Amino acid sequence: MRKHTLTSRIFDGFIITFITLYAAVCILPFIHIVAGSFTTSAELLRKGFVLIPTEFSLESYRYIFSTNRLIRSMGVTVYVTVIGTILNVVFTALLAYPLARKDVAGRSFVLKMVVFTMLFSGGMIPSFLLVKQLGLLNTLWSLMLPGLIGAFILIILKTFFQQLPDSIEESAKIDGANDLQILYKIVLPLSMPAVATISLFYAVAHWNSFMQAVLYLNNSELWPIQVLLRQIILMSSGNFGDSSVMDDGAMPPAQTVKMAVIVVATVPILLVYPFLQKHFTKGAMLGSVKG
Repeated sequence: MRKHTLTSRIFDGFIITFITLYAAVCILPFIHIVAGSFTTSAELLRKGFVLIPTEFSLESYRYIFSTNRLIRSMGVTVYVTVIGTILNVVFTALLAYPLARKDVAGRSFVLKMVVFTMLFSGGMIPSFLLVKQLGLLNTLWSLMLPGLIGAFILIILKTFFQQLPDSIEESAKIDGANDLQILYKIVLPLSMPAVATISLFYAVAHWNSFMQAVLYLNNSELWPIQVLLRQIILMSSGNFGDSSVMDDGAMPPAQTVKMAVIVVATVPILLVYPFLQKHFTKGAMLGSVKG
């Protein structure tokens, strides 16, 4: 049992204080953003930094939700995030599993090619030309198919698959299971912490997708929420933007609108974290091999 000496207590107090201050530094800016989005422009200009609004106002949110395209753009983003993440996880698993097996011929060469893409890429213009030649412009597929398999995420899942005992696969093969059955009925269920992690990576990337939509989508009906919110900020700031995305009405100050935009764009994907958090700490091999 650890003895709580004076030195250890001082050290523990220092660590707790440091962690508390660090957590405050991380969370206070977000609290300021949320509070600023619910306050008036006068209070924000007067105080500069607001944690608890004294002059409550929903003016910025009324301005943002005044466009009838917001719900459509949110639906586009949710669709791209859900379908895109499913495709990402499926194809990443299909490539990571054979790369994790030592008996697959050519796995080293394929892995080197995957790592090569992490260091070098064709760039924006070649990528645009490729998407155009494939006929994906002005379609939601242009937001999902490019980057279908992330090289870094692939290596994470491959490394996780390699940690699984070979005895599991050998037992399944004795029972007559083929490779796909082993992957989807045995390997993936045992790899839920890794699958949940890469799913979250892919989902956040799809939710925050902005540049791809700007490059590949000319039809404003297909804009995801990030592009639409950018247009709202441009309009509220008095800059050039697509005025058709907003209904006629008074424009609130740009600063409060920017804060409200951050809240609208962040909160939905933030709500996903609690549902995946349990998989991060769960033992991957708990009870999978006995005897």
